Amino acid sequence: MTYEFRSEKDFKSFDDYLIKNGGTYMQCSLWPDAKPAWKPHFYVGFKNGERVFQCLILGRVLPMAGLVWYIPDGFICDYTNEVLISEFTSFIKAEMKKNNVTVLLTDPHIPLRVNGENQQQGIDAHNMLISNGYKLNHNIENYIYKAPVQYYIPLKNKETGESYSADDIIKKCEKGVRYSVRIGDQRGLTSKICSYEDVKNDPSLMDDFMQVMGDTSDRNDFMERNSGYVTHLMEVFKDYMDLSLVYYDKNEDKKLQDERDRQVAENLKKMETCNEKQKKKLQNENETIQQQTDNYIKRYKLAEEFTDKKRFCVAAGLTIRYNGIAGCIFGGSRNILRNETRPSHYVNYLRLKRSVESGCDIHDLGYIFVDEAEHPSDENMPLGEFKVREDFIGIRDFKASFNSDLIEFIGEYALVNNKFKFKLYNDFVPKARKLKIKIARKLRK
Repeated sequence: MTYEFRSEKDFKSFDDYLIKNGGTYMQCSLWPDAKPAWKPHFYVGFKNGERVFQCLILGRVLPMAGLVWYIPDGFICDYTNEVLISEFTSFIKAEMKKNNVTVLLTDPHIPLRVNGENQQQGIDAHNMLISNGYKLNHNIENYIYKAPVQYYIPLKNKETGESYSADDIIKKCEKGVRYSVRIGDQRGLTSKICSYEDVKNDPSLMDDFMQVMGDTSDRNDFMERNSGYVTHLMEVFKDYMDLSLVYYDKNEDKKLQDERDRQVAENLKKMETCNEKQKKKLQNENETIQQQTDNYIKRYKLAEEFTDKKRFCVAAGLTIRYNGIAGCIFGGSRNILRNETRPSHYVNYLRLKRSVESGCDIHDLGYIFVDEAEHPSDENMPLGEFKVREDFIGIRDFKASFNSDLIEFIGEYALVNNKFKFKLYNDFVPKARKLKIKIARKLRK
């Protein structure tokens, strides 16, 4: 064989190679600590003593399916190297047989299409995997971790390498985003960014986050994680992760309204002695203030109706920033005042600003669930459409409003060792996931 493959126990070397070659947080040595139910295997490949390949494999026994192996974000290697991919596939097939593995699943972090434009690297990688016996998993419900459609905001100029400012990025967003960010603090919204130590010292911060995620999960059919999992994730990635929280503060909102009332009274007094031109200007100003007052009254009444708290969390987001990529892991908004304050725009601006300050290259707004993935069977066929799941259309439009790039990754592939158990896996996973969602919702209610 041209290449030598073996297990790796030197995690520093493993992570150093990952960082030099553009790896993601799900490919690093910390990720297994965040997924304790899965047993990790670290594989590396060498040619003439030089490391040219590595991957993290997570293994778990699932009911009926047996032992399943999963490679998060795929291999770190040159996907155009036919010999390398072929020899690793032969090596890992032998490892699978030795360990009685049902299937090896992988979802390479390679774009198939960006903003509708075909990416040759994605097509080449797809063809390479198919020619080595991998099969594309068309059933998105079976995917282990994430859907293949994600929204990325470039934080640096591709030509100069210079970072954009958060304000420059927001200027390119749709009008609704710009408006919501600009006047967020005029609607009684306050915010904070919390580290793991903050959450550890004040558990109510995690309670606030979970209330937001509970409401978000109810609106959209995706897996809700419990607070123990989220806290553990923050602990594992404490050097790379923070929690952004946005609150609606009734007292703060009341202060802002008192100031508006004072301004109206002052304008009315001025109108008694000013000329017609000045009077018209003051009238227009008071009309604008009246619209703001009407919105305030609506917000305040809704807040009184749903909660007796003076201050409560209305939006939240959990973000990992690792190796130049800011990944929005979880995020959303509560049902209360969601349409009246638009806190999702505000919390995402906070996360975006933090990513710019951290020197990240990309801000990943997160995935979109789709119903099916169609890909070419050969390089000459056109790419098929990704059909967005109905209850994620609104989320898609929200993420698109940030002027982000739509990245369609090549999806999840399966290398099957046991066809019968793999069929059981395909039947079991979607049903188990739906059942888990139902149980989580019932327990919460």
